[in-house]
Amino acid sequence: MLDLLALIGRDQELFTQDIEHYEAALSEIITQSKFLVLGGAGSIGQAVTKQIFKRHPQKLHVVDISENNTVELVRDIRSSMGYINGDFQTFALDIGSDEYDAFFNADGDFDYVLNLSALKHVRSEKDPYTLMRMIEVNILNVEKTLKQCIEKGVKKYFCVSTDKAANPVNMMGASKRIMEMFVTRRSHNIEVSTARFANVAFSDGSLLHGFNQRIEKRQPIVAPTDIKRYFILPEESGELCLMSCLLGNNRDIFFPKLSEALHLISFADIATKYLKGKGYEPYICSNEEEARALALTLPDKGQWPCWFTQSDTTGEKDFEEFFTANEVLDMARFQGIGVIATAPQFDNALLEHFENTLTQMKRNKRWTRAEIVELFSTMLPNFEHKETGKYLDSKM
Repeated sequence: MLDLLALIGRDQELFTQDIEHYEAALSEIITQSKFLVLGGAGSIGQAVTKQIFKRHPQKLHVVDISENNTVELVRDIRSSMGYINGDFQTFALDIGSDEYDAFFNADGDFDYVLNLSALKHVRSEKDPYTLMRMIEVNILNVEKTLKQCIEKGVKKYFCVSTDKAANPVNMMGASKRIMEMFVTRRSHNIEVSTARFANVAFSDGSLLHGFNQRIEKRQPIVAPTDIKRYFILPEESGELCLMSCLLGNNRDIFFPKLSEALHLISFADIATKYLKGKGYEPYICSNEEEARALALTLPDKGQWPCWFTQSDTTGEKDFEEFFTANEVLDMARFQGIGVIATAPQFDNALLEHFENTLTQMKRNKRWTRAEIVELFSTMLPNFEHKETGKYLDSKM
C-alpha cells in the first residue's frame, strides 16, 4: 500500500497538534449540534462528513448530486464507524434544483451548513456551457443556499474556496474569488467562514487519482514537469473545513500554513515516486504515440511508460499561493493553520450587476465564453486570465 505522506514529500500530518488542542471544544460543539453537508459525497465532502459523524452529532444530513457516491459514503461509514444515536441521512439531490428547495423548506433545522460542492477543474472553462455550470455551482448555488440558511436561522455557513482564488489566472479560481465576495455580503446576516485549499491528494478526478486509473487500465502516466503544487491528505481536508466552520470567526478564511512540512512538489516528481511505490521504474517517452505503444509491453518488464512535458494549457499557474499581499493574516492562532481576516466591506452594486448580467444571459439562452471572461474581469480588475488557446482535454 502506498505511503501517501511519503509520496507527497512529508513525514507528518499538518493539523495533528491543532486537532489535539481543540478536540474537546470540537466534540462538545458537534454532540450538541445539527449539521447539513452539501456536496457531502465528493472527496472533501466525505472527509468532512466522517469528521462530523465520528464525533456523534445530534443530526447529520448529507446532500450530493451523485447517487453512486452517496451510496458508497453510507457503505464506507457503516463499514468503518458503524452507527450513531443521532439522525444520519443522505439525499441524492442537486442543490440547484426545486427538489432541494422542497427538501430544505420541509426541514431546514440545522445549526451548521457546510457547502463542499464545486466544479473544481481548470478545464471546465474550455466551453461556454460548462463554464456557465461552473458559475452556477461555485457562485449562484452558494448565494442561493446562503439566503435559505438566513431565512431558517442557521447559526453558521461554511463553504470551500481554493488556493487558486488568490491572484487567479483561471476562471475556476476567479469563480471562487467572486464566491468569496458574495459570502462577505451575506456575512452581515449570518456567520460565515471558508477555507482555501491545497490539492487534495488522490481526490476524485485529480491527476493523482488519474494515476490509479492509468495503472488499472494499463495506460501511460502523463504529468507536467514545470507545475508544482502543495498537497494535503483527504483526512486533512476534512479537518481544515471542520475547524474553519466551528472555530473560525465571521468571514475567516483558513489555509494550510506553509512550513517545512508543507512544500511544493512537481507532478512529475510525484509520478516517479508513485510508480516506484507500485514496483515500476518510469520509462520516459519522447511523445504520446510512443507512450501508448509501449504501454502494451513495458509493464511486463517492470517499467511504465511516462510522458513528462511542460504545461502549455490555459489557466495553469506555475506556483500556488494561499493569500495576497493586501490580505490581513493571523498566523498565531493555530499551529498548522493560517487565517485571513476578511474585511466586512463589499460592493453591492457590483454584485448585483454580476447577478443581473448572468440572469439576462440565461434568459436569452445565449452567451459566449468571451462575454463571461469580460464579466469576470469587471468583477476582478486585476484578473490576469492566462489564455493559451489550448486546454487539458486536447492532451493525453
